[in-house]
Amino acid sequence: MEQYLPLIIQLVTGAVGGNVAGKLLKNMSLGTVGNSIAGILGGGLGGQLLGMLGIGAGAASGGDAMDISNILGSVAGGGVGGGVVMAIIGVIKNAMSK
Repeated sequence: MEQYLPLIIQLVTGAVGGNVAGKLLKNMSLGTVGNSIAGILGGGLGGQLLGMLGIGAGAASGGDAMDISNILGSVAGGGVGGGVVMAIIGVIKNAMSK
C-alpha cells in the first residue's frame, strides 16, 4: 500500500488543484466534476513528471521511503499539475465553442 501512497496523494491534490484553478479562472472552469476529472489527470501526470526529474515521490523516482519532502513533492506536483491541465482543457473548450 505504501508504494501507492504518492500516487493517491497526487490524484487527490490534483483534483483539489483543478477545482482551485476553476474557482480562480472562472471563464475556463469546466464545472466541479470536469475540474476534478481534469485535475486528477493532471495530478497524476504532474506528479509522475516530477518523479522522473527526481523531485517528489513519483513512481519513476525509485524511492520507496515516504518522508516529508516526498509527501510535499507529491502534493506540489499533483496540485500544480491538476491546475495546469484544467486550465489547458478550459482554454481548448473555450476556443472550440467560438
